[in-house]
Amino acid sequence: MGCSGGLRAARSALLALLLGLSAPPWLQAEKLGDGCGNMVVYQDSGTLASKNYPGTYPNYTVCEKKIQIPQGKRLILKIGDLDIESQKCESNYLTILSSSTIHGPYCGNVMPVPKEIILDTNEATIRFESGSHVSGRGFLLSYASSDHPDLITCLERANHHMKNEYSRYCPAGCRDIAGDISGNIVEGYRDTSLLCKSAIHAGVVADELGGQINVIQQKGVSRYKGILANGILSQDGSLSDKRFVFTSNGCNKSLSLGDGFIPNSHITASSSWEETSEIGESVQWSPDKAWLQVQGISWASNHSSHREWLEIDLGEKKRITGIRTTGSTMLKFNFYVKTFIMNYKNNNSKWRTYKGILSNEEKVFQGNSNHGDLVRNNFIPPIVARYVRIIPQTWHQRIALKVELIGCRIMQANNSFTHPMWQRPSQSTGVAVGKEDRTITEPIPSEETSLGLKLTAIVVPVLVGLCLFLLSGICICATIRKRETKGGAYGSSDAQNPGCWKQIKQPFVRHQSTEFTISYNNEKETPQKLDLVTSDMAGNSYIF
Repeated sequence: MGCSGGLRAARSALLALLLGLSAPPWLQAEKLGDGCGNMVVYQDSGTLASKNYPGTYPNYTVCEKKIQIPQGKRLILKIGDLDIESQKCESNYLTILSSSTIHGPYCGNVMPVPKEIILDTNEATIRFESGSHVSGRGFLLSYASSDHPDLITCLERANHHMKNEYSRYCPAGCRDIAGDISGNIVEGYRDTSLLCKSAIHAGVVADELGGQINVIQQKGVSRYKGILANGILSQDGSLSDKRFVFTSNGCNKSLSLGDGFIPNSHITASSSWEETSEIGESVQWSPDKAWLQVQGISWASNHSSHREWLEIDLGEKKRITGIRTTGSTMLKFNFYVKTFIMNYKNNNSKWRTYKGILSNEEKVFQGNSNHGDLVRNNFIPPIVARYVRIIPQTWHQRIALKVELIGCRIMQANNSFTHPMWQRPSQSTGVAVGKEDRTITEPIPSEETSLGLKLTAIVVPVLVGLCLFLLSGICICATIRKRETKGGAYGSSDAQNPGCWKQIKQPFVRHQSTEFTISYNNEKETPQKLDLVTSDMAGNSYIF
């Protein structure tokens, strides 16, 4: 029995192997979606790439993704890169399908690949299919709504642009695309750096959302210093002819130095470590050592737990757009915080945890990877609060931290800090109002209002004068009628009710008359001239 059972199992395995080898490629393909790589999709833009991009995409896979933007807008697609090993697009190709058209298939060098495709609809299906091949990066494309005709892909670099100043729209999802950047937000970026990835590194846009960037090209520098910021590590760079910077929103000042140094009593901690030095002296790693501007050791907690925190009181509610951190800064004490979360509150309110842009989960920030290097994280949207707490989540050896908060006072902030997704419409005007910026203001007279008051002061007396003039004319007419009734009627029936206006014969000389011109729709007709007759002429200047 054992021998026959083993023989049957061997036959079944051999049959399965033969069927697998003889099966057509579409049966050998992996399940739908296995060919998809980096994909970040937001309501107004996104980025899609094949699996392993820019490495070789796998054999026998399919990637199919439906993308959609809000109704009433047109879909713009830009293909940043396409390298598919196929000459006839039979088993390796990319197609873009909308409700009315099919774009593609695209592959190899069979047909030119358009850099930009504009659809008449707000949705499309991207389909990438691979068969057997040896090489090929696959594809990378970005999309956005027709609100952003200046869309670029994640692969565009600053040296692709010749203008010294320009504005472009970065799609969501450029952070994890392969490609180097060199420099930092303070000194600028080398012109060979990827634009959108640099913008995320600088905290200008969030990777989850994308957004508009404003770029200024300047003369290059001899060296570019790389740092870790917003989850992206920029590289050190060498001399270049040009560099670029992003226009500042004005809310990136040090909050510990901008309005005078914050008192030591305004920075507290859950606990502090007391070190005994080699010579027996007591060294306090107290909270006041946590300021980044203060030389020497940092703050360090006495315990290693998730309940430890460092709290800063800014004295008043402020707009906090970022944070810079280091570890202990001491070579012999390799202490640092790897990840942390942020809590914040205002007067008489409860602590709240800063959450992700598109989720309701707490945002975990990437901290330091050694004791000395500086790391920056930006808050998009910004935190508006008086009190903040940094709560370490993971650390190396011991919790140790130096910090600097970046931001500005509320009155210095402008509307660019509030993304439409964090605004709500005003009930009275329908204008979006930020939750943290509800301010009651008194109406201020504008220039138009002042001009209206001046015109009113001129026009009203004129109108009053005209009314008095017309009233006087009516009284004069009434007096004339009364006199004529007493003196006898004219022979013509028309003369019995002549009124105050009559056409005057040319031989008569006009006395104290006022001339009016009446316009006609028919240009061939000659304007008729009428005279206002005074009481002195009333008895002898009417025509019967």
